[in-house]
Amino acid sequence: MHSSTTRVTVLKHAAGQQRRRSDVVATEEPMEIRVESGARAYPVSVTMRTPGHDFELAAGFLWSEGVIRTRKAIERISYCTKGREPQHQNIVTVYLRRNVPFDPLRLSRHVYTTSSCGICGKASLEQVRAICPPPLAGKPRLPEGYFLTLPEVMQRQQTGFARTGGLHAAALFDPVGNLVLSREDVGRHNAMDKLVGSLLLTDRLPAPESVVLVSGRASFELVQKALMAGIPVMAAVSAPSSLAIDLAREFGMTLVGFLREGRFNIYAGE
Repeated sequence: MHSSTTRVTVLKHAAGQQRRRSDVVATEEPMEIRVESGARAYPVSVTMRTPGHDFELAAGFLWSEGVIRTRKAIERISYCTKGREPQHQNIVTVYLRRNVPFDPLRLSRHVYTTSSCGICGKASLEQVRAICPPPLAGKPRLPEGYFLTLPEVMQRQQTGFARTGGLHAAALFDPVGNLVLSREDVGRHNAMDKLVGSLLLTDRLPAPESVVLVSGRASFELVQKALMAGIPVMAAVSAPSSLAIDLAREFGMTLVGFLREGRFNIYAGE
């Protein structure tokens, strides 16, 4: 397996002096996601990601895009095993069961995707809204103090970020504030896909009794992925975008931003 971190040599400048030293940075490598249906493999996406939890990333991506709607749709997931090329672990194939319909032309994202691109690659905002489930209902009511403890809990799980300072995180909590799951990646949307993929592959979707916290800003795409997973509450340590707010309000999600230093703003679903 490829490592999630890479060791490099840097020239450090400090206090008027410079010296060479070893440093650890987050690994960033391309990963192609393929779907095999009817004995034919279709390439559907290439994303720049941090190696690790690759099968979760592929499954979560396909769930977020509306390609699969149940865990049983997946027969198996594997790395590329054809040939002996050194990049075979950067190709992941999701094999669908025979009775699962698949139309590659309906995919809304069939393009190269960078680790930080967010919304790029969508055919249109309307297509994103079209694949989201109906507005959320029955979400948990949470006391104000609930949110204040979440960033510290998530930070303790960010082992990759602690080593490199270069990874985003997505963490899932229950209504009491207990950490359920966390994932890291150089791409914020990849971290969310890994988290959603883990829930999918363990038959825990949808997740209506949960709250997701993201380490950066709350983008339109992150809100969409949470909605697809049935997660009714999203919090972010940084700002939300205007489209993220619009989508959260449209679908009944509670959206919290600037959750840090004992404060936060509620942008939707107060």
